[in-house]
Amino acid sequence: MEGPFKFCTYRHQISCVLTPPSPNPVLAEIPNFLSEQECKLLIHLAQLKGLQASQILPVDGYKEAMENLEISKADIFNLLDHNQDGQLQIKEVLTHSRLGNGRWMTPENIREMYTAVKADPDGNGVLSLEEFKKLNLRDFHKYLGNQEITMNDLVRNSQHTWLYQGEGAHQVLRSIRQRVIKLTHLPPDVVENSEPLQVVRYNTGGHYHAHMDSGPVFPETACAHTKLTTNESSPFETSCRYVTVLFYLNNVTGGGETTFPIADNRTYEELSLIQNDVDLRDTRKHCDKGNLRIKPRQGTAVFWYNYLSNGKGWVGDVDEFALHGGCLVTEGTKWIANNWINVDPNKARQLWFQQEMARYAKDEQESQKEWTVDKSYKDIHVDL
Repeated sequence: MEGPFKFCTYRHQISCVLTPPSPNPVLAEIPNFLSEQECKLLIHLAQLKGLQASQILPVDGYKEAMENLEISKADIFNLLDHNQDGQLQIKEVLTHSRLGNGRWMTPENIREMYTAVKADPDGNGVLSLEEFKKLNLRDFHKYLGNQEITMNDLVRNSQHTWLYQGEGAHQVLRSIRQRVIKLTHLPPDVVENSEPLQVVRYNTGGHYHAHMDSGPVFPETACAHTKLTTNESSPFETSCRYVTVLFYLNNVTGGGETTFPIADNRTYEELSLIQNDVDLRDTRKHCDKGNLRIKPRQGTAVFWYNYLSNGKGWVGDVDEFALHGGCLVTEGTKWIANNWINVDPNKARQLWFQQEMARYAKDEQESQKEWTVDKSYKDIHVDL
C-alpha cells in the first residue's frame, strides 16, 4: 500500500505510524492481525453454516414501484440533471440507473438502450428536456427486462454468511471481537451490539463495484440497528456503519485487490468519477486506475472510518473518500471477512439503543445470546 496512509503492526499490541499529510479517508493496514489458523477456521465455519448469493437490491417490485411514482417527467429530469444545465449526460444517468435491480450499467449499456428505444434521435448521447418528455419509461423497463443478466452484470458477484460473535460464540470469534475493540478504541458495548462477522467468498470472476459501506443519515432516515429499539417509522433506512474492519482470509492467486478509487483526492465530485467513458467505480474494468489498491494478504486487516467527525466528538457526515470496491478476481478464490461497527449519527438514539440493549442483556427471560446480533439483525440487514 503506497501513499500517506496509516501503517500498523500487530504483536499483542497495536502500533501505528501515520505519515503526513493526514490521509483521506483515515485508513490503516495491519499485517498479521489474524493468524493463518484463525483465517482457516473462519472459512470452515462459514462453509459449515452455508453461504448465500450476496444481494444488493431486490429485483421484484422495482418495476411496479417505478410505474407508481407520482412524479412528472420534468421533475425526474431535474433530479437526474446534476449540474442543472438542461442537458442530461450519460454519466448523470449512470449515477441513478444502478439503484434499480442491482444491474451495473456502463456507458455502452446506456447508448445501446437509447438506440433500442429511440431515445436519442441525434445520437450525441445527451438528452434535452424536450427529448426526455417524449420518452415512455415503460419502454426502458421492457428493454431492460428482455436483457439476459448474468452474475457478472450485477453490482456484486459473491456469496456470504454471518457468524455470531457474542457471548457463547466460538472462542476465536470472541477473541477477534475483543481485538477489534482494542483496535478501534470504541466502547465495548458499542462493538458488542454491532453486526455479526460477515464472511464473503469471491470465486474467479467475482467482484464488488465501488460503493460506500454506509449511507448518509438525514432527519427522515433511520439506522437499522437503533430502529430496533426506538420503534420509529421512516421512509429511508441505512446500516450506519461508522467503522469497517476488513480481514483477508487467504492469499489470492490473481486480482481481488481492495480499491479506493479517490483516496486522498483534494476534492470529491460524483460526476468526476466518470471521465471519457472510464468509470472509476467499475472494478471489473478500471481497478488499475484507482488511487489506492490493497493486495489481499492472509491475516491482514484493513481499518477505516466511513463517517467524518461532527467536530463535537460524535459521528458527522459520510466520508465520501471512503468509496471502495473489490477488484475482479482473475484467478483462484478470495475469502474476506467484515466487522462493521454501527453507530447512529443521532447521539440520542444511539445512547437509547445502548441502554435498551443493556436492559435486555440483564433480563432473565431473554439472554444476551438470544437477543443480540443474530436475532436483532436477522431480517433488517442492509447491503449497500
